[in-house]
Amino acid sequence: MDEFPPSPNDDQDTGPVYDRPSKSQVKRDMLALLDLGKDLIDLSPERLRQLPLEEKLYEAIRLAQRTTSREGRRRQTHYVGKLMRKAPAEEIRTQLDVWANGSREATASLHRTERLRDRLLTDDDALTTLLEQYPGADVQHLRSLIRAARKEAATNAALTEGSQPQRKHYRALFQALRALEPDNTSSSDTVEDEKEEA
Repeated sequence: MDEFPPSPNDDQDTGPVYDRPSKSQVKRDMLALLDLGKDLIDLSPERLRQLPLEEKLYEAIRLAQRTTSREGRRRQTHYVGKLMRKAPAEEIRTQLDVWANGSREATASLHRTERLRDRLLTDDDALTTLLEQYPGADVQHLRSLIRAARKEAATNAALTEGSQPQRKHYRALFQALRALEPDNTSSSDTVEDEKEEA
């Protein structure tokens, strides 16, 4: 039996070719943009201005932020989601991620410093451990800050109810510890100062 010569199209898939995403994928993408729009509505105006947003989208977000009625806000949020289709979503997501992770890292760093300060006030060996980690630290300065902060804490413990405790040396020790880490900024110290005064 003679074989038919192979057709030039035999090796190719003759089924229909879809070069567009499925309806399900389109819906998922639209919902992702809506969620991103909701994240933007939660941002401060200062942060919004740092993002690559067209004026129309920026104004729509600001209007959503000012809208107080539930239904009105829902409609405005969906409108923001619609405008997000033309926005550089990946660039915006990247910046939001930087802000979120940077904030988490800064908070974790503050908590580590607070725990270290508290150990230094109660444990004499904590200074030895600290100096092993930061051999270039000013030992005399740290010792004097620890002594002053301990004395301050003892004085505060003896205060009568309603008296204002002193935290000058407590904060000074915190700032000295923050200064040991080169990546820390003065803004972190300001946050700590505000917490201590609260």
